[in-house]
Amino acid sequence: MRTADFLALVCVFALIFSAAAFAKTKDAGSFDLAQPARLGAIQLQPGHYKAMWTGTNGIVNVAIVQNGKTVATTKAELKPLAKPAPYSAVTVRAVPNHGNRVEEIQFNNRKDALILSGTAG
Repeated sequence: MRTADFLALVCVFALIFSAAAFAKTKDAGSFDLAQPARLGAIQLQPGHYKAMWTGTNGIVNVAIVQNGKTVATTKAELKPLAKPAPYSAVTVRAVPNHGNRVEEIQFNNRKDALILSGTAG
């Protein structure tokens, strides 16, 4: 009987941990970049990306991920918005002799945006 109890306990833990692994990350959002743009020294190509950040309100550490691979990291300010963004949007600014630079990312249905510091690693 002990073996059956142990097996049941292992199954419960496996179910709990697998559900946690597939849970949606709260501090993340997806965005599409329509044109090449710099994030610090990193040149991002047009495509679909995911931003994931850690930290408390204020300055956060951001990882930009594409196809499961981190392509850039940077710091950003987490800016509260008056109302949720109606869609995801990337604000880029033209920089003389350097093309475009990513400055802000808003995410669909979120009440905060990332203001990027411009330094990436």
